[in-house]
Amino acid sequence: MHLWCPACNDLHPINVGPGGWTWNGDTETPDVNPSIKVTGVQWEPGDPFHMARHSSVPVGDQTVCHSFLRSGEWQFLTDSTHDLAGQTVPAVDLPDFLLHRGDEATP
Repeated sequence: MHLWCPACNDLHPINVGPGGWTWNGDTETPDVNPSIKVTGVQWEPGDPFHMARHSSVPVGDQTVCHSFLRSGEWQFLTDSTHDLAGQTVPAVDLPDFLLHRGDEATP
């Protein structure tokens, strides 16, 4: 399953099923267990992998997005390094550019 994280402005893929996360099956108000923790490394500004919403993280240091997805809302934990740490915001759909990849007609 792929989730669009509004705090990171990026995809967070998770494995749903045996040995992975559980999901309530609801696409409108998803509930995922356990928490979702995504880590990475901060890249130089201007690099395509730079995490702009983790602006307080120095280049080369670890970025952290730690959250629960409950009843269609992201609950971002305070150990997250992005601007939404400690906040709860509604889940959002995948962006159009991801939903329509490969939809182009081929000659």
